Amino acid sequence: MICKVEPSQKPHLPYLRLYRTQPNGLVVTHHGTQNYQEEVDIKVTITINNEDNANAADFEVSENSITIKLREESTKVAKILKQWKNWKEENSDRNFDLKEDGDGSTNVESPVSNEPLVKPQLWYYQFDNTELYNKVKTEIDKQRVILPPSPAIAGIYATVDRERGVWKAPANISLTSVTGPTIKINDEGQEDLNVHFTGKSINAIRTFTGKGTLVWGARTLAGNDNEWRYVSVRRLFNFVEESIQKASGFLVFESNNSVTWLKVKSVIEIYLEGLWRQGALAGSAPDQAFFVNVGLGTSMTQQDILEGRMIVEIGIAAVRPAEFIILRFSHILQEA
Repeated sequence: MICKVEPSQKPHLPYLRLYRTQPNGLVVTHHGTQNYQEEVDIKVTITINNEDNANAADFEVSENSITIKLREESTKVAKILKQWKNWKEENSDRNFDLKEDGDGSTNVESPVSNEPLVKPQLWYYQFDNTELYNKVKTEIDKQRVILPPSPAIAGIYATVDRERGVWKAPANISLTSVTGPTIKINDEGQEDLNVHFTGKSINAIRTFTGKGTLVWGARTLAGNDNEWRYVSVRRLFNFVEESIQKASGFLVFESNNSVTWLKVKSVIEIYLEGLWRQGALAGSAPDQAFFVNVGLGTSMTQQDILEGRMIVEIGIAAVRPAEFIILRFSHILQEA
């Protein structure tokens, strides 16, 4: 999946840093951006003041630093928060906030630095700080990333196989949640990719007005081969061959005679007719869509039978009526 991102865009996601003095102590949070990740400075100091009406704490705050000045060496969290509330009413909090950790029963001792630092996960604030949580989510939704297309294409192949079958070309399919390819390709550019002189075709991903981003090609690296140039044809034959090989496994050690040949022919014809009725094979009638040959003089020689091989020939009209591609495979039925 390839998504477009403007080179000038730089992520400035909201970033929450959390500093805790002690368990059940004071928590200092900083609401900034990623740019300040290594620059936040938090200090707790002692300011001796013997006046009776002196505040339990005072604060010096800038955008990325805060100093908490305590009157006593050990101060209750509740007292600090009370003074912080009063301070915020008269000043800008400048990206900082204070709250208690747990029950707030552990006094704040001085001096305190940035230790220990906790970087909480986003989900932690989904209910504790819903406003910040929603703000971060909104910013994340605005970001764009460049991803390789392989996983999305594999998903399209799986979806087409499930909904339509391997015989449907995995092309003209929309890629969901994709802004667009990093490189825009027009019709002229596509022609050089789709029909390269080496035969190694490249299937482009293109954006069309009103249609979105589409997979616009379903060719193989055998582009010069009329039989195998399309992905859907190659995958159909792989699918049929593997399915018949597995379904005919019961033939091992069966007698290599006309009775067994008739049984094999019947099983395979029923299977292929089912594919034809689903639209996997071309032709207006089953005899135009496929044939099955098995037997002495048609698919095997006497020497093949003596050596214990049963050879089945299957023809399938994958693209145009009455045009067949021949598959040959054999089972070793018994030792000669």
